[in-house]
Amino acid sequence: MEENKIMKSGTQDRAEGKFHKVTGKLREFTGKKSINSRLKGHGIDEKISGKAQK
Repeated sequence: MEENKIMKSGTQDRAEGKFHKVTGKLREFTGKKSINSRLKGHGIDEKISGKAQK
C-alpha cells in the first residue's frame, strides 16, 4: 500500500515538473516576442525549476 503512495508522488512530481517546464517555455517565448525582459526572465526561471523538479 505504501508503494502506491510513493509511486503517485513521483509521478505527480514529474507531471508538475513537465507543466512548469512548458509554462516556462511559453512565458519565455512571449517575453521574447513582446520584448518584455521581465516576463522572459520569469519564463527562464520557471523552465529551470521544471527541469529540476522533473
